[in-house]
Parts: sequence; structure tokens; C-alpha cells
Amino acid sequence: MEFGSFAAHAADVEATDADLDVVAKVAALFGEAGDDLAVVARFVQGRVFPAHSETKLDIGPRLCYEALARAASTNVTVEDVEDRLAETGDIGEVAANLDLGGQAGLGAFAADSGDDDLTVAEVYEDLTALAAAEGDGSQDEKVTLLFGLFNDCSGEEARYLARLVLGEMRIGVGEGAVRDAIAEAFDVPVEAAERALQVSNDYGLVAVTARDEGEDGLDELHLEVGRPVQAMLAQAGTVTDALDEWEEAAVETKFDGARVQVHWDGDEVSLYSRNMEDVTDALPELVEFVEEHVDAPVILDGEVVAVDDDGSPLPFQEILKRFRRKHDVAEMRDEIRVELNAFDCLHAHGEDLLDEPFRKRHERLRDVVDDDSAVSEILVTDDADEIAAFEERALEAGHEGIMLKDPDAAYTPGDRGKHWLKRKPDVETLDLVVTGAEWGEGRRASFLGTFVLSARDEETGEYATIGKVATGITDEELADLTDLLEPHIRSEDGQEVDLEPAVVFEVGYEEIQTSPTYESGYALRFPRFVTVREDKPPEDADTIERVERLAEQQG
Repeated sequence: MEFGSFAAHAADVEATDADLDVVAKVAALFGEAGDDLAVVARFVQGRVFPAHSETKLDIGPRLCYEALARAASTNVTVEDVEDRLAETGDIGEVAANLDLGGQAGLGAFAADSGDDDLTVAEVYEDLTALAAAEGDGSQDEKVTLLFGLFNDCSGEEARYLARLVLGEMRIGVGEGAVRDAIAEAFDVPVEAAERALQVSNDYGLVAVTARDEGEDGLDELHLEVGRPVQAMLAQAGTVTDALDEWEEAAVETKFDGARVQVHWDGDEVSLYSRNMEDVTDALPELVEFVEEHVDAPVILDGEVVAVDDDGSPLPFQEILKRFRRKHDVAEMRDEIRVELNAFDCLHAHGEDLLDEPFRKRHERLRDVVDDDSAVSEILVTDDADEIAAFEERALEAGHEGIMLKDPDAAYTPGDRGKHWLKRKPDVETLDLVVTGAEWGEGRRASFLGTFVLSARDEETGEYATIGKVATGITDEELADLTDLLEPHIRSEDGQEVDLEPAVVFEVGYEEIQTSPTYESGYALRFPRFVTVREDKPPEDADTIERVERLAEQQG
């Protein structure tokens, strides 16, 4: 498929408002994709690689701007690109209006820069090569490869290539639209496509299977040990909510740790974070524990918790130090001890358990893990007093609160439904995306010191500002946060910095107030930085809709 044809379809979809029309147009795109269907099914969502893949482009906005500036036929600088972006707010619009394709030199041959039209396969091949670049000189190599691609692009192609590279496709196509388009394009039930996506976490694979093998082929897709799937998610709720909705609730401790998915095939243990990043090397003691105490093959869901010498839980920030660690792991292992708390079993001995009720999955969990201390304790009850007593014990032990789960609910990867509720009696916090910042002053002039926070709009996927936070952050933390955020700078204007939505802060607050100052219509009273949620991608941050609910609950 020619990349220009993909871009034309993307433009057509972007100009469409009605959800059903979007699905129909994406289905038409899939029908024309041919051998490039798997790639197209990802590109249309703004993804280059499958969601479960460890392969990442690892190219920040500045490198993309440099490649665009080099590909422009006039004397365009990175600063020019940033200025235009500040005016339009859309890197695709900026790329489309640059006069690309006039540059010569070795970099112009990084892509297939003959007279033939650029194809989807060529774009994917070059982006794969870009992702593979590492070591000394890798940044220059990435820019050169991307320059070569932009040099071969028309304006419309550049619009969607720039968005694709920066993960900002924004044409109104989410996971649900792709699922429905697969069903429509290849005449398979939506439910069959949904289930196949849950077990494979690969939209390209599901699209190709639906086209080539139909519903029967989709039914043959299963979980694979070593291929992570999205985690089932919880929403905030109360004991009353749980008991009103279900006949009884399964109650377990809410640990202040980091989510981990355990894959053990009998030969190799793999550990994945909530973002499906491989964290195996950072947690060698968990690998050893699984090899000694867990039957294979299995896929488990759980939490990794940092503990002190007495086994009492340490704050969430301590476990993040382990997740971040790539070097000196043995030294950090001695400094911060971690333990596994498994709470679900997704697959055991060749059998997928996603459709089984939680109570049965928990029974299988106890069967495959021979150390009860590593398996969550659950209480199944319809008695609110029993739940209150369980919660009190959890809090006294230093844990964060309790989880309430529907004992008869299936495990639905990626779903934040009403079957799992989290209850935290402490001060309320929100997980918000950092979309801007300001450089500090005086001794903090080299640090980003004030951070613009945004909540996600569920309908549009866009981010709307809700306030700023500068309180609760030490100088050492500011240095770390500056290092974390600098690669995501899109443009600067004096002290103000515009950031791509890539980093999530957990922020405490006293009250949510209505406010005309911010795009969301709300503001946080006395916001305070708690931590970076490195385990949570921006698309899982709190939404404007949740902010509205919390504001209403305040009375």
C-alpha cells in the first residue's frame, strides 16, 4: 500500500465526526491494505509496533523537529519548527506546510528516495531500523533515517508521519474503533474480535487473522506465556457500591506497590510492568522466587512491594527505584528488598482462565504458588462490618487500603469497569498528565520547577489543563524530574515549556473547585506533588469525567 493512500484515508477519517462513519472508513482502509494490513492496523492508532512489543522508537520531539528542519528545502531551523508548533499546536500541521523534499546528501538516501512513491512497508522498515539504532552516534542515525523519510514525503504524508513518530495521530481512532472496523471489514462478530484482542494484545495479528481465517481463526488465538497483555484496572468505589452491585464482594489488601505480570514457561521467567515493559533484569529475586515456588507454565497478575527488614511495606517510591534500575542491580537489591503479592491467575498449564470467575482464578492461583505468603488473602462476604474489619487490619499493617472485586467477574484486560473497585481512606489524589512546565529562578534556574497538569477527555482523548503544581518537590526531585521531562519538550517560550503528554504525576489536593482559568473547568486547591507514576501511561491517567464526579461528591 502506498503511504500516500494511507495518509489520504487518515485525512478522510480525521474529517469525520460520527463514530459509525469513522468505523466504516477505517474498515474500508483495512479492506485496501493488502499485505500491509498488520502495520496499517497499528499505524491508524498511532502505533508503530504491537502494544506488547519491547521495541520503541525512542525519539523525542527535538529529534523529530531536527529531521523536519533538515528535510525542508528552505533554510528552516529547529527553532522555526518550534515557533510554528507554538502557533498551530499540531506537529502534523507544521510538517504538512514545510516545503519538504528538496534536500540532498547522504541522508536523503536513508529512505527509498527514488522516483517511486513511498510505501507503508518502506516507512515501517525505516522506523524499525530507527528503533534498532543504539550506542554512540545512534541519535544522529535516528535523525538521518527520519530525515530521509521526510525528504520523500508529500505534505499530507509528512502530516501523518510526524504524528506517527511522536505518538500523536489524533484522528479519532481508538482501540474500540479498530476492533469494530476489523469486525465490519472481515465480517466477524465484534465479540470474537474483542476476545482475540484481549488474549493477543496485537491489533495487527487480529486483523490479519480475521481477514484470512475468519471467526474460527480468532477463536484459536490464546494467551501466550511470554507475550504480556493489558492489565485489568480498577476504579474508585465504596463498600456500598460493591454490595449494592454484587451479591457479595471479594475483599483483599490494596498494596502500595507496582503492578507486575509474571510469565513462567518452565525455562524462562519474564516480568512485565503495568505498561508491559520488561522489568525482569531489575527484579532477580522475583525470578528466583518464581522458579522455586511456582508451577509452570503460568501467567500471574500481582503487585511488587518494597519492604523493610521487618517485612513492613515501604512507600511506593521505593519500589520505583528498583523498576528504574538497569545497572548495579545487585547493589540495589541489597538496599531495597522486594516481595511478590500475586492476586490473580490468567493462565495455568495450557488453560486460559480469563473467562473464569475471580473466585475460581484465585483458587488456581493458590494451586500453582506453593508459598501462601506470596498470594493475596481474600475475604468473600456480604457483611459490611466484616469488610470494615478487614480494611482496618490492612491499614494497621501499613497498606494503602482495600480492593473490592466481584467474585463472579471475568478478567477483562485493559478494562476499567465496575468489577474491581479500589478504596483508599487517605487524602484523595489524582493521576494527571504533565503537559507543560516553567523553568525555575535563582538556584533552581536550571530545573523545571512548576508543572502544568491536565486530565484526559474520555471522548476526544485530548488533555485539558486543571492546574499547576510546584509544592512538595525537593531540589533532588526537581533534578530528576527535569531529566525525565526534557526529552518530551515540544517548544519553549521564555520560561514556559510545552510538553508532549508522556509523564503522569500523582497529585494530592484538598478540594476540587470550578474554575474558568483552566480548560477542564476545574482547579485543584492546594495541589501537592506525591510521585511520578512511571507504571501508568498517559491514556490511563484520570479523566475530566472522574474529576467531575469527585467534584459532585464533595457536595
